[in-house]
Amino acid sequence: MKRILFAAVLLPAAILCAMPCAAMAAEPPVPALVAPAFAVPTSATGPGFRLQPLGPDLVKIDFDAYMSSVEHLQQTFTRSKDWPHAGISDADALLDMQTEAGRFQRRESFAYSVLTPDGKRERGCIYVAPSPVPGYDAVVRIWVTKAEYDAGFDKQLETWAHAWIASKWPFKKVAWPGRDIDWATWDELTKAK
Repeated sequence: MKRILFAAVLLPAAILCAMPCAAMAAEPPVPALVAPAFAVPTSATGPGFRLQPLGPDLVKIDFDAYMSSVEHLQQTFTRSKDWPHAGISDADALLDMQTEAGRFQRRESFAYSVLTPDGKRERGCIYVAPSPVPGYDAVVRIWVTKAEYDAGFDKQLETWAHAWIASKWPFKKVAWPGRDIDWATWDELTKAK
């Protein structure tokens, strides 16, 4: 069940809806990712964007962003057809946002929308979560829409995120699957656990 629990930290609630509620309810609480004294960033700005924690107030622009890039995200972020997919309902999207906000509040994991400076459009997301692999303090995953990827924003955001995590978070060793660690190696590390 630990693997399912880790998946719950990283995957949208829409994917988890297939899991029996009783199985999820039986899981012990997820420990906080950071110490109580650590001031979790609730905003940040970079060149041409700002971060805001994911939550119900962002459901529409988050939905529009990932649905604009379904195939791209299945290949670059999840490498799975489970998320995103064409059948995500408004209720699933709202549940996802409520789940992410709850995890943030409980300090279990931290999901951020990467918004345009005016907050009207989502360019992508950054997720900071527990690592399923021993030796890493956290896992950071990033996605950007296909249009932003084609415009070169993915590399810009990745560079900025590395500096942000190093300077603003308390982690000594962070895993960046699909970036600093290729997917095949990451898959092997998670299987070995």
